[in-house]
Formats: sequence, structure tokens, C-alpha cells
Amino acid sequence: MSSTEDSEDYSYGGRRFQRVKQRLKDRSRRVAQTKEKTKEILSKQAVKIAKHAEEHESFITKVTHFLGVFAYGAFCFILGARPQDVRYIYILFYITFVPLRWIYYRYKKWHYYLLDFCYYANTLCLIMLLFFPRNQKLFMVTFSFAEASAFSHAYLYIYGPLAWALIIWRCSLVFSSVDKIVSVLIHLLPGVVFFTLCWWDPEFFEAMYPEGHAHARGVSWRSVESQSFLCTWLFTVPLFAYGIWQLLYFLIVNVLRRQRLLKDPEVMTSYRGLSNKARKANNVWWRLSGCLGDQNRMLMYILLQAIFTVATMALTVPIFLSYELHLIFQILKASAAVWNGGQFLLEVMPRQVVLKEKKKLEVAAPVQGN
Repeated sequence: MSSTEDSEDYSYGGRRFQRVKQRLKDRSRRVAQTKEKTKEILSKQAVKIAKHAEEHESFITKVTHFLGVFAYGAFCFILGARPQDVRYIYILFYITFVPLRWIYYRYKKWHYYLLDFCYYANTLCLIMLLFFPRNQKLFMVTFSFAEASAFSHAYLYIYGPLAWALIIWRCSLVFSSVDKIVSVLIHLLPGVVFFTLCWWDPEFFEAMYPEGHAHARGVSWRSVESQSFLCTWLFTVPLFAYGIWQLLYFLIVNVLRRQRLLKDPEVMTSYRGLSNKARKANNVWWRLSGCLGDQNRMLMYILLQAIFTVATMALTVPIFLSYELHLIFQILKASAAVWNGGQFLLEVMPRQVVLKEKKKLEVAAPVQGN
């Protein structure tokens, strides 16, 4: 009798386990299906929004230029009148326009650009401002990211007309283009925010100094801390964090999504876009990246980017300590963006207009012939 009851209990327990296991499988399947449906809906909406934007391109361009000029003037006024509020503008800008950029880039198959270092750096800056505004060490790490990332791009833009034309993420201040305005702000705004926090908002800056570490009144903690401490948190730690990003980027783009990229040559990444432009121009960057052979161009690309990063991060220490250097640096970055914008308006945009008109004529010709 006891044996029979044990057998029945065991059988009942087994059936119960199978039912629980089946329910978990069904739930996992439903979650996966919901995820795929949501992804499909978002992709369709992205395509729909982008197509509507293309249909009304002329009107959108005029409105963008109008709003861009006034927004730029308003920002300059706030920068001078209430510099302590600039960080709130940056936060609002980032959480609003980066998701919108993903929608647009998803349609254009450029969404892998959002894995670039500038977005990684901006996200860390946003986390610091929102959740850890009094963390001295995180402030210095994000300061290094903000200035090194911007300098790296600014250096490439100023290097020369050829290099400027080849860099597909060029920072050009063009008020008639939302995409270009967002690109400029993503690279320049973090540096402006940290400049205002360092020099024009002493209450915020000094509040980061750890309690119990007294220093002379009227003397900033940047002058009190040792050089080794500053170098560690402005150079060594940010460089390590950059290495983590580079590793993650390589794993995502070159390992996890490798087959996806091989199947669709229209999907753009920073390396793919840069190498395509450089190959067509056959310039010094293309020849330099081929020093180790065509099969190692990706390795050379990573190496060149790492050299730029090390060089630019090393400059953050003197910039952090000097108001004059920091101010000059902000002016140089803004000047580069304005200069590139002028080149785009006078040299690139006329060519784009001509190409668009040619395409319209090519499309219209067969229709008229019929």
C-alpha cells in the first residue's frame, strides 16, 4: 500500500513538474513573440516617419533653419546669463534627440553609429549629471571623455580639406539640417557643460570635494589635489574605460553582428563608412590603414583610433587646470564646427542639389516617354 502511494505521489509530482515546465516554455515563447512584434512595429514606424520627412523635405529644411537660428541665439543668451542651467539644456537635448536619431538612423541603416565612442561618452556624462553630481572621481572621468572625444573629432576636421571631406561624421554647424545640428551638439555640448561647471559654477564644482578634506578658503580643490591623483582620474581611468568600450564595440560589431553586416552591405558602421570613403579617395588614411595588409585594416583602424585617444586624453590634464586653455579650447571647437558648416553650405550642398535634380529628371524621363 505504501509502495503504491509513493508511486502515485511520484507520478503526480512528475506531471506537476512537466506542467510547470510547459508553462515556462509557453511564457518564454510569448515573450519572444511580443519582443519580435514590438521590434517590427518600431521598425515600421521608423520607416514611415522617415518617408514622411523625405516627402516634405523642403518645408522641414526651412522650419529647421528658422528654429535652429533662434535656438542658437537662446542658448548663447542662457550661456551668458545663467551658465549654471546649461547642464539642464544638455540633459533635455540628449534624452529627446538621441532616441529620435535612432529612429532616423534605423531607417537609413546607420544605427550602428550609435555604438560609437561619442555616444558612450555622452551617456556616461548624462549618468554623472543625473545620478552622481557630487562624485568627484566620476566627474573627472567624464570630463576627460567630454573633452577628449570632442578634441579627437575637432583635430580630424581641422587637419585639412581632404580629411574633413572623408570623415562621415563631420561636425558642421548647418542650421537647416537637424542631423548636423545634433551631431555638432553631441560633440560640443558636453565640453561646454563641463566648462561652465568647472569655472562658472563654483558652488557645484566645490561641492564635489569629499567631506572632511579641508582646504584653504577661496582655493579650488583642483589646485589642492596631487598631480598623480589628477593624472589617474583624468587619464589612466578614462583610458581603461575607453578600452572597455573598444572591446564591447569589437564584440558587438565584429562578432555578434558580423553575419548581419556581411549579408547587408548597406548597413553602415564607422569603420565601414570611413574605409569606403578612404578607399575611393586613395588618401593617406587608406594607405596607412593598409600597412599590415588588407586583412588587418580593422586592426590598424583600432590602433589609429587608440593613438588619437591616448594623445587627446593626455591633454585633458592641462586643460582641467587652466581656465585660459579651457576657454581657448571651447572657442577652437566652436570655430571648427562653424568653418565646416560654411564649407558644407558652399561646396557640398550645391553638389547635393544638382544630384537630386538629376535623379528627379532620370525618374521623370521614362514616365514622359511612355
